[in-house]
Amino acid sequence: TKRVNELWQTDFTYFRIVGWGWYYLSTVLDDYSRYIISWKLTNSMTAEDVKDTLDLAIEKTGIDKVKVKHKPRLLSDNGPSYLSKDLKEYLDQKQMDHTRGAPYHPMTQGKIERYHRTMKNVVKLDTYYFPWELENELKRFVDHYNNERYHESINNVTPADVFYGRHHEVLSRRERIKIETIKLRRKQNLSPQNNAQILNLVN
Repeated sequence: TKRVNELWQTDFTYFRIVGWGWYYLSTVLDDYSRYIISWKLTNSMTAEDVKDTLDLAIEKTGIDKVKVKHKPRLLSDNGPSYLSKDLKEYLDQKQMDHTRGAPYHPMTQGKIERYHRTMKNVVKLDTYYFPWELENELKRFVDHYNNERYHESINNVTPADVFYGRHHEVLSRRERIKIETIKLRRKQNLSPQNNAQILNLVN
């Protein structure tokens, strides 16, 4: 992808909550920036849950309130909730195309799969006894992932930097700091005091 909101990846993953059973996390990730646009913790994996998560993403991005040439394309696996007639009608109404990955080939949704692994490696370190406990931890992780965690695959900026168009400014500022640091080091290395110290070491 070449721009934000060109392609949205979506998928479910699951957690076990003591005394409550299995809960499912539905997530929408922007393919270009890796930004987590929306998520929903639910006790089912239905088309309605997918639609709710997409509603949150559409509301956050505001793509239904402005005229855009192309709506985001949705990329998912072939789970029953993504194959449903209800979801197809919803996406048609939203003017969004839908691409489904090859069966038994999760790498098609590689970015959201990697995100889920990274997230669960942290979130599953704790045991949860109530859904709201897990939900609060997910909120903390998503905020950290979007706004604080640097990604090597996007030039070591955060997903939020790319999603909100700040990454060019961040990278330019880093380059200026690098140049000034090199100049300062050269100046220090060429100072009379440093030269004298070098001569003393040589002698």
